[in-house]
Amino acid sequence: MLEIGLYGLGRMGGNMARRLARGGARVHACNRNFAVTEALAAEQANVVACRDLEAMVAGLTAPRIVWLMLPAGEASEAAIRELAPLLAPGDLLVDGANGYYLDAQARGEHLHGLGLRFVDVGVSGGIWGLENGYCLMAGGGDDDLARLAPFLKLLAPTPESGWLHAGPVGAGHFTKMVHNGIEYGMMQALAEGFALMRAKSEFELDIAAVAELWRHSSVVRSWLLDLSADFLKTDQTLDGIAPLVADSGEGRWTVLESVNLGVPTPVMTLALMSRFASQGKGDFANQMLAMMRKGFGGHAVKNEG
Repeated sequence: MLEIGLYGLGRMGGNMARRLARGGARVHACNRNFAVTEALAAEQANVVACRDLEAMVAGLTAPRIVWLMLPAGEASEAAIRELAPLLAPGDLLVDGANGYYLDAQARGEHLHGLGLRFVDVGVSGGIWGLENGYCLMAGGGDDDLARLAPFLKLLAPTPESGWLHAGPVGAGHFTKMVHNGIEYGMMQALAEGFALMRAKSEFELDIAAVAELWRHSSVVRSWLLDLSADFLKTDQTLDGIAPLVADSGEGRWTVLESVNLGVPTPVMTLALMSRFASQGKGDFANQMLAMMRKGFGGHAVKNEG
């Protein structure tokens, strides 16, 4: 039986453990909150609840494969520092955190020096991955990908589709980074289009009906449009939703990479700037603009409150 260690049972990691286990793999699962691990093991056959990383590693047969599904950054870095001394030469560590590709390259080099193998995997699919499968972009050596492929095939929509050996270490997270930059632009275009239609009050457009219409044979049909059509069916005003949009590291990294490479990415860059604006980060600049207009033209300034 295939077996793998999986550390991190959040929204993505928990469902990945379920999909792997349902596909016939034995998953040695670990989470900082052991109650979460126990609950998953009680619910899902083929999941072994491990109290800590030491127990997880001890339960796996060498050469081991351990997959991390933790937040990018310090959480993943700390887990790797803790795991590395527990692993043996030839063991394979997989980072599925959708982190910065330069971090993945540095980790791969460091772990290689310890005799450990490393693969970075960009993961897309969100909360729907358990049912529909995940889109997986893997970076690493040929031999390492050959070892990991049976698990990628279980996680993907089908064994033949939805996963790719993108290139050497770093290529998986780089590809996912660009994927998210594109995602920003697509989301922004849809949001602006529906805002424009809603503002044209004289036509009294049923924007939920428009969204549903566009889902069928339209050039702009997409999963993002499907999701938009779903929530617009029940709420076309979104009055209870705060106009604040978070941004992930991937969007910022994509824009920075475009600057470093000298490749113009105006749509992705402006989409990122729009998210910053939604977070209030443009408020002071707008206050400056209001005061400048007052200064040169005597225009009224609206005070808070």
